[in-house]
Amino acid sequence: MGTVVALPKRRKAPTPDILQLKIELAWIKPVIWRRLIVPESITLAKLHQVFQTVMGWYDCHLHEFDFQGERYGIPDPDFGWGDQPLPEQRVRLKTALGGARSFRYTYDFGDDWEHKVKLERRLPYDPELARTAFCVAGANACPPEDVGSVPGYQDFVAAMADPNHPEHDEMLAWYGRPYDPAAFDTTDINLSLSDLKL
Repeated sequence: MGTVVALPKRRKAPTPDILQLKIELAWIKPVIWRRLIVPESITLAKLHQVFQTVMGWYDCHLHEFDFQGERYGIPDPDFGWGDQPLPEQRVRLKTALGGARSFRYTYDFGDDWEHKVKLERRLPYDPELARTAFCVAGANACPPEDVGSVPGYQDFVAAMADPNHPEHDEMLAWYGRPYDPAAFDTTDINLSLSDLKL
């Protein structure tokens, strides 16, 4: 009679936490912010797409993540000065975050839109939320692309709000439609997020 060998039990792979993040555009009042839910297993490349969608950017410029001095993005050999960021493509948020509770995300190095991102809380694993990103709250509209950073945005808002402003017609023609700086709608954002494959 043969000896019975007990096989080791297979461990279940750990399920990723779901993270609640708050992303806020720096240096602008009233604050432009979004609260979102993402799986901690999301790659930084996908998180970039989520940030573009929830904030209202169009992904026309370079970007970079900064986790306590560790920078990730898309290395650009034609960008001739400074250190290149580490490639973001396969790096997961959980790994980049480590034990940190906050990080920075910069979009458009010309206008230099700095976003402060805070980990507000960890939620238990949920199979539905592990496959998607979801915007639960926020306030105020995203600045237009190429508006000229914070000062340009402030000038743009002032000109668009006043039909008698000397630059009103020029700004309206440049933007192409009226602009409401307080506009925000989670429904439209979440519809766009539902198209992203995480």
